[in-house]
Amino acid sequence: MRLKDKVAIITGSGQGIGESIAYRFAWEGSKVIICDLKEDLVKKVEKKINEQNGTALGAVADVTNAADIKGLVEKVLHKFGTADILINNAGITRDVMSHKMNEDQWDMVIDINLKGTFLCCQAVLPILRDKNYGKIVNISSAARFGNPGQANYAASKEGIVGLTRSLAKELGPKGINVNAIAPGFIETAMSKAVPPEILNEKVKIIPMLRQGTVEEVANVCLFLASEESSFITGQVIHVDGGRYMP
Repeated sequence: MRLKDKVAIITGSGQGIGESIAYRFAWEGSKVIICDLKEDLVKKVEKKINEQNGTALGAVADVTNAADIKGLVEKVLHKFGTADILINNAGITRDVMSHKMNEDQWDMVIDINLKGTFLCCQAVLPILRDKNYGKIVNISSAARFGNPGQANYAASKEGIVGLTRSLAKELGPKGINVNAIAPGFIETAMSKAVPPEILNEKVKIIPMLRQGTVEEVANVCLFLASEESSFITGQVIHVDGGRYMP
């Protein structure tokens, strides 16, 4: 088991990519903390892992609320005594062309995607620094290069890259690896709602001529959270079938 007895906090893990990461980590021996805003989603993932001989702890928390995140970390310490891995996956979109975007649509995306990532890192860092060990993986997006109607989302996801690189430089001397993953067009509930003709056009520009899966993103996340990536930090790994080659 590649994560045996490690304790991993995974935000936005009630569904989609975060849920897949939670299962992948649990089956590799990690104790996983399922964190999401929706209690029913948290309980669903927590129950599935625990019923299949994994170890999961559910927590409802708002990543934009520092008090919520502090309470989450305290809950983790009370239950497991430590934390080893942080996966910042929580994120939203509020797509609209820039000339029509209102302040709330901008603020909500920046707050959840970027501020939330920072607050979670900040809350866990004292634990990791004391141990001189830790793995942080931030979920960015291939959309960080910019898309029409996604000025808020692209800004937040490119901001995550800057945050990742800054933390990697700060924390490298403390034995803490900080990296980012930038998923491309991944098959999720959201993508399934895309009309077939638009879906086909999107797939045509991907060299591998298909969407990615949540499991493929989770596999890269597992690598970055494991000891196999011990000399990798400050990097952005694109999981996008070759759509972007920066």
